[in-house]
Amino acid sequence: MSEIINKIKQSKLKTVDLEKFADGIVIKELDLKDFLFQGLILKEGEFREKMEAHDWTQYQNAYLTVYCSTDAIIPKWAYMLVMQHAYDYALDVLFGKKQEALSQVFRQKLDNHNWEQYRDSFILLKGCSKLDVPPDVYMYATKKLLPCVKKLMYGEACSNVPIYRKK
Repeated sequence: MSEIINKIKQSKLKTVDLEKFADGIVIKELDLKDFLFQGLILKEGEFREKMEAHDWTQYQNAYLTVYCSTDAIIPKWAYMLVMQHAYDYALDVLFGKKQEALSQVFRQKLDNHNWEQYRDSFILLKGCSKLDVPPDVYMYATKKLLPCVKKLMYGEACSNVPIYRKK
């Protein structure tokens, strides 16, 4: 009887799972419309009062992303005021909706990753994951990997799409 050989395990292929970069990421949204008069008009005094009264501790150990869901005109200083209040609580304060913030946090984590460990390697960027990793994150990871790898693929070891091969 012949022994079953796991050829995938024996290959030179290294898998990079972008979902692992998302471990511990909690993103909370703050919609500025809730701080505006009738959700549309920023009255400075009222805005400042609502900022003071807001429970900023809820953003402890989380990323806070700030946006306005209405067509209100928000002056730049209002975003600065949000930063001032959230600074001591949130891990970081970002601009935009949750999906945009997720991409920004991924980029921060990818910027801090040691890509040199993949020098001259065959890399598979894992395609299936529980978390919906945004497409721009795959683009950014590819940008980080291209200068290092011999070969880059996308998908799973049993079924992948070739992306790049060093000449």
